[in-house]
Amino acid sequence: MQQAQTVWHNLGDSIKKTSFRMKKIQREDIQIIGRHSNLTEKGVAKALKENVYNDKQAWQKFFQLLFISLGVGFTVSGIVFFFAYNWADLHKFVKIGIAEGLVVVATVLVLLPKMNNNIRNIILAGASVLVGALFAVYGQIYQTGANAYDFFLAWTIFVTLWVAVSNFSPLHLLYLVLINTTFILYSQQVAKWAGFPVLTSLFIFNSIVLISAIVLSKYKKTVNIPNWLLNIVALSCIVSATIGIIIGIFDQFGQYETSFIVLILTTIPTFALGIWHGVKTKNGFYLSAIPFSLIVIVSALLFKVSFDLGMLLFVSIFVVVSVTLIIRTLIKFQKEWKNEQ
Repeated sequence: MQQAQTVWHNLGDSIKKTSFRMKKIQREDIQIIGRHSNLTEKGVAKALKENVYNDKQAWQKFFQLLFISLGVGFTVSGIVFFFAYNWADLHKFVKIGIAEGLVVVATVLVLLPKMNNNIRNIILAGASVLVGALFAVYGQIYQTGANAYDFFLAWTIFVTLWVAVSNFSPLHLLYLVLINTTFILYSQQVAKWAGFPVLTSLFIFNSIVLISAIVLSKYKKTVNIPNWLLNIVALSCIVSATIGIIIGIFDQFGQYETSFIVLILTTIPTFALGIWHGVKTKNGFYLSAIPFSLIVIVSALLFKVSFDLGMLLFVSIFVVVSVTLIIRTLIKFQKEWKNEQ
């Protein structure tokens, strides 16, 4: 006991000597050190202020980026609504000229050398949306189709370079949405696929993107992919797999039985890998979303067997018990992770 107290005292002294320059220090760490060391209340307050609380400069940066993002977003939305409201009163060359001019102006602003990198990325994301508006205007004027797959394909191709050169996660999310939308429209308008093989293909594609992004961010330190982007892609994978398997359970895949088998064979290792990744990285999202998906799939399997009143009661009890076990397991993991910190 005396040795532990000595360790805490030494740790507290070392923190004070280094003016609390510890990396990734959390509020809980400071509170534990304050209780078990000779740190004064003033020292704890100083540590919280320097390592946990946001200062004036951080708040100014946050509001600057927030207002710039809102400004660009509202501007782009206003441009889209402008075309929609004044469509019949504008000449076709005026429509195309305005759309092209806005894209050119946004691109020129991005190329300014002294512009802040975050502001440049926000404007670049707005310019990417304006490219879609330009193709939509062109498609409406010449009736090439503003809801066809080739519209989204052209949009995707022409913003690819911007996505590649910018390390901006919202723009990456927009690019993924464009790719998925292009594939869905192509499968409906050209390939004439049913919903099941489309879900299988989307699951495989997004899973590959997700795994590649996780591996890339882990082994290449220069790449910083935020968790919210990974979680959105993971959620799209889970939703695609869940809906596809449920459709297959109720024998609605028709002639696409091979796609159902492929989905099952890819979902099992992918879900297992997701659970392992969640435990290893201490990410509760994977440990909650994947088990919930499994609960939905098992419930559908039970309803496939029978849909009478007794099965309905059994499935209700199964869902309540399963969700309770998941919550208890997550709470247990969170306590263990907190103790490890």
